[in-house]
Amino acid sequence: MNLPEITRRGFVALWVPAAVVAAEDRDTPPREAILTGADAAPAASIALRAGPVTCLFDPDIAFLRYIRYGDTELLRGLYAAVRDQGWGTVTPRVHNIVSESRADSFRLTFDVECVQDDIDFPWQGVITGSADGTVRFEFQGRARSTFLKNRLGFAVLHPIAECAGKPCVVEKTSGLKEEGRFPSEVAPHQPFLEMRAITHEASPGVNVEVRFEGDTFEMEDHRNWTDYNYKTYCTPLERPFPVEVQRGQEIRQAVTVRLKGAPAPAIVKARPEVEIAVAGHVMTSLPAIGLGVATGEDPLSRDQAKMLAAAGFRHLRADVRLFDPGWRKDWDRARADALAMGVPLEAALHVSNDAAAELGQFAAGASADVSRWIVFHRDEASTSARWVQLARRHLRGGAVGAGTNLFFTELNRGRPEMASLDFACYSLNPQVHAFDDLSLVENLEGQAATVKTARTFVGGKPIAVTPVTLRPRVAGKASPDRRQRSLFGAAWTLGSVKYLSEGGVGSVTYYQTHGPEGLMNNGEAYPLYHVLADVAGFGGSRVYRVDSSDPLRACAMAVESRGQKRMLIANLTPHSRVVTVDSSWLGGRAMRAAMHEHNYMDAARQPEKFRTARGAAMEAAGDRYRLAMLPYSVARLDAVRMGR
Repeated sequence: MNLPEITRRGFVALWVPAAVVAAEDRDTPPREAILTGADAAPAASIALRAGPVTCLFDPDIAFLRYIRYGDTELLRGLYAAVRDQGWGTVTPRVHNIVSESRADSFRLTFDVECVQDDIDFPWQGVITGSADGTVRFEFQGRARSTFLKNRLGFAVLHPIAECAGKPCVVEKTSGLKEEGRFPSEVAPHQPFLEMRAITHEASPGVNVEVRFEGDTFEMEDHRNWTDYNYKTYCTPLERPFPVEVQRGQEIRQAVTVRLKGAPAPAIVKARPEVEIAVAGHVMTSLPAIGLGVATGEDPLSRDQAKMLAAAGFRHLRADVRLFDPGWRKDWDRARADALAMGVPLEAALHVSNDAAAELGQFAAGASADVSRWIVFHRDEASTSARWVQLARRHLRGGAVGAGTNLFFTELNRGRPEMASLDFACYSLNPQVHAFDDLSLVENLEGQAATVKTARTFVGGKPIAVTPVTLRPRVAGKASPDRRQRSLFGAAWTLGSVKYLSEGGVGSVTYYQTHGPEGLMNNGEAYPLYHVLADVAGFGGSRVYRVDSSDPLRACAMAVESRGQKRMLIANLTPHSRVVTVDSSWLGGRAMRAAMHEHNYMDAARQPEKFRTARGAAMEAAGDRYRLAMLPYSVARLDAVRMGR
């Protein structure tokens, strides 16, 4: 469907045809850099069919995705990985792809090079699909060097929507079969061990069996790290690691996905449009949205502080390591930036075993406007109650909380004694295990799962998610991610705010104020600044749950404050698409605006002008707004009140 056709059918186009776009500034980044921050677009996926089963092969990373029986997802993903002694995943270089497809079967072969530091491990992959719906992935590699590994081989990703809470049968390596269920809440520990196969019902009368060869497998709940799946992986964690792989050593594995029963013809519903609708009156309160102090950067300039203050952020996180002799300099810097923004601090105090002296010294001369104190111990993944109780003797003003400065899994496994806390906290990022754009989008729903599970053990007290970063942090700092400055980063951030807000968190801290990991850098505002400003500026509002017919393609959030209603919609894909919005919540008239590849530079270089520009009037067609959205664009709809 092209643009003129969309316009004739009554859709509202949120982009400008390339033919009428004015000549771009010489300094405008390449298109792919605007969209995702990358140098080039990823290779197109290869569609494969095995009788009633379909799947997609990602040729850039040798990842088999979305193994489906009709509309039912059997597996979310299947791939092989080499992970070094520090749990780092070696980037695969894929080549020599040969695909042979028939109407109901296929055979795909390829070669992979995994080379990094002392690791040199090439392997060959063969994926076949037969007319009865069986898909088999074979892995064979021979080490060209001697190296240490923590894991090497297959990871199988089971979907949450189709599996959570559902019964399954696990065949153990002993041959015994064990009945069980996929966890509903996020399981802190492995739900199944010593696995040879697992079977569950895919649809009435049809089961799917996943069988593993070449190693012993076990399952973990990947939602602990916000990956939205259960992962069955090779080599049990109870075995010592790292393990030395000898030069010349050969490793072979295979995973077979097979339908059992009498499969009926698979039915796939045509869904050319993504449908968005507010889910009745299911609502929460908008969390307090704040930012982190920019580490390694100059203090906020007057213009930067003015922009951040105008956006309506509620706090500034400062990490103060009281065992570090230079902690006072960090504290003074944070106080100055918070004062410039006109917000209180979220003070994360890191202590050692000498905490009494450290906290006493801090309290003696560290006054500031603090809304929230967080206590961490440098040797504990999840803070013990005794450090919180000690901190309470010294700290004045502000709620006192603790939890983990690491992943949700640490809080889930080391659940805090909530009697001593005003709130619990954890941090998150979307790429602990996978790093491609599509996986980051998939993992958005995993954020909501962590909140839902945390609420089962915090005793009704608030949850603070702090901070959210695109990459994992090392020593409290994340390395810059190419997507931070892109439209993808803005669309992903909207998804994150949506799922955390709808989950009911009390506060959330994003990124940093400025710099490569911030909301602005080198005199330009990143697109995610505008998304966060559109939400944070609605302080004190209610958040309504918004459903999407395809949450991997588009998502939306809805907020209301003092009768003013706003909906933000993100296209989560690299393709232009049509999104329809049920108008019953917004009403029949709205002012709409959008951020996309053609006004990217305006939003970056003239952010204040961009934000104050008047939107275009829009009326619903029947009971729907119809939006034609460019890749990774974000649209804003503000309801027009009656009588205006």
